[in-house]
Amino acid sequence: MSAPGETTATWSVSGMTCEHCVRAVTEELTALPGVQRVSVALVPGGASAVTVTASAPLADDDVRAAVDEAGYDLVTG
Repeated sequence: MSAPGETTATWSVSGMTCEHCVRAVTEELTALPGVQRVSVALVPGGASAVTVTASAPLADDDVRAAVDEAGYDLVTG
């Protein structure tokens, strides 16, 4: 559960297969302004759940750009 003043959202990310992938995505998302925590439920070969806790809601485009920079794809729809 989020503390007061925090917001938590979960996105699906495809292409992640190992802990190196988790570290790459976590590093890029943590660099976004306001991000406090990143948690990844790795599903090798499938869509991994990436939960981000931040001080304010993050724009999908910002999350997509960070995930893309790490070399993976944000799943939409």
